[in-house]
Amino acid sequence: MNVRMSNIITLAIFRGFLGQIIGAVIGASIVMFIRVLMGLDPVIGSLATDEPLLVVGGLVGVVGFMAGVGSLTDWVKISLGGDPHIPHGADPRGWRRYFAVSYDHKVIGIQYGVLGVILFLMAGLFALTMRTELATSGLQFISFNLFNSLIGLHGMVMIASILIGVAAMMNYLVPMLIGATDMAFPRLNAFAFWINVPGALLVASSLLFGGFETGWTGYPPLSTRTFPGVQMFFLGVYVIGLSSILGALNIIATTLRMRTTGMTLFRMPIFVWAAFATSLIGLTATQLIGLSFQLVMFERLFGMDFFNPNAGGNVILFQHLFWFYSHPAVYIFVLPGLGIISELLPVFCRKPLFGYRWIAMSSIAIALVGFLVWAHHMFTSGMEEYLRVPFMYSTLLVAVPTGVKFFSWVGTLWGGKIETPTPMLFVLGAITVFLFGGLTGPPHGTVSTDLHLHDSYFVVGHFHNTMFGGFVYPFFAAIYYWFPKITGRRMNETMGWLHFWLMTPAFWFMTGGMFWVGLMGMRRRIADYDPALGFDNVHLFVTLSAFLIGVSVLIFLGNMIYSARHGEIAEGNLWRSRSPEWQVPSPMPQHNYDEPFVVTGEPYDYGLPGSVYVDMHPSTPEEPEEDREEAPPQTPALEPAPGD
Repeated sequence: MNVRMSNIITLAIFRGFLGQIIGAVIGASIVMFIRVLMGLDPVIGSLATDEPLLVVGGLVGVVGFMAGVGSLTDWVKISLGGDPHIPHGADPRGWRRYFAVSYDHKVIGIQYGVLGVILFLMAGLFALTMRTELATSGLQFISFNLFNSLIGLHGMVMIASILIGVAAMMNYLVPMLIGATDMAFPRLNAFAFWINVPGALLVASSLLFGGFETGWTGYPPLSTRTFPGVQMFFLGVYVIGLSSILGALNIIATTLRMRTTGMTLFRMPIFVWAAFATSLIGLTATQLIGLSFQLVMFERLFGMDFFNPNAGGNVILFQHLFWFYSHPAVYIFVLPGLGIISELLPVFCRKPLFGYRWIAMSSIAIALVGFLVWAHHMFTSGMEEYLRVPFMYSTLLVAVPTGVKFFSWVGTLWGGKIETPTPMLFVLGAITVFLFGGLTGPPHGTVSTDLHLHDSYFVVGHFHNTMFGGFVYPFFAAIYYWFPKITGRRMNETMGWLHFWLMTPAFWFMTGGMFWVGLMGMRRRIADYDPALGFDNVHLFVTLSAFLIGVSVLIFLGNMIYSARHGEIAEGNLWRSRSPEWQVPSPMPQHNYDEPFVVTGEPYDYGLPGSVYVDMHPSTPEEPEEDREEAPPQTPALEPAPGD
């Protein structure tokens, strides 16, 4: 027992948690010391309501965590004149490497994935708690304030889990798919992951300080007046956003500078295109949500009336700043998922990907047009009316590149020799669910219908279709597909089949009920409703469906944990893929490829005789004649005499 405890204490993540506590105490002490020097009381009110103590303590706590976990160690050594090169074998070995700072993109990808799943389960637990309250009319066991806080936490923790899940797929897959040994900036990659942990803890800690009643959007003026927990919420999101920016920078640099020989842009795997487009959004838009939350924090801390109309502030300004990021963020969530769909379809249809270049360009088009649609969230906000029509047209325009993907997927499916192992089931589920999310989107983008549907449960149904079809289903497909590459073992197909066929009908029932009560006038983000409206049976149905989805996710977790140790050994090219990572043994070697491969053909020419995408063992090219050294003259051999 003592050995086990000592193993836990020596883990880097444990030192990080300890560093965050010490940092929080140091930060709060600095504020109290400054107040004493100014002749003020060291604590104003109580520790739980003194916002300067909470904010400064939270910020210094993040630095303490990063120092304790070891993410800052190398940079400190380099600044003092140390060797900037990462030494061979610097990563810890065995299971401990997943709880410490690693510079291997595959380990970091798994770390992202595990943290994303943990946050996904946490957000799901918040949702099931809310759904249990809503199963029947009347308040059952949750206060209005706690319900509102759980609504906000469900939304933002789920968004954080999706962002981290997206980073997991991009970190693990992009270097392997382009033939790189690692990311362009390995230390920055590790830093970008680990800063998510204290950020997530800050968001969760908001419940300890009264929670927040604002929902996940944090709109003022309510956010400027509610409990101090909203400050922890804002600060945690700010920190997680920093991770998103740094990760995006790394993906862009890796994609542009580290592709293998012969991999031109239009020979890249389609997932790399999706990751690149996603990173363009993350790099350029994330600052806006950080800025909007920072301004509210400053208004609460320093009395800066950015959003106080009585002092010349403008509440609508916050919504413009917030949605300028938060609608493009939807494409951060779904573009990698759509890339997974396009990546896996040709493998299981055994035919070329239809319209490869159109799909690649549609990802870039979605990223660009996505910056022009944010104000369709604000048709009822009181913004200038002349802005409504331009944003309505731009919103409808974004359906064009998305439609390109759908038609390309249908073209790929048409006439294919379709196989349906578990990854393909989730790909097909993703297409159908995301299609319905897309079809229910235009009513929100059209002014006349949005004025009636805005803030109703119809919006909730639409958003869940978009997120499940655009991310959750593709994320499960990616795990089932690449799990053998990560562990060397296959996940159990029977349990995967059960996971899919339990989750999919339950999801359709859940969102169908949401659409119905939304059309009947049910508002979202409310803890109770009038029993005379007749919604009790529908809400009970929706709640039971949500619990079935939860059960299906538990089956998936059990499958993943069991298969990691006892699953069928995955030998060779399991899915008969042309992709380079399946041309080497599983699990993936530490440095990905023993020698650089050369791209010689098209990535998705499945079923075409003689077509080759990658040459894993290229022969040494013949030296150009001008580079050869002149060979020394040789004495000609004597010809044998006749008769010898």
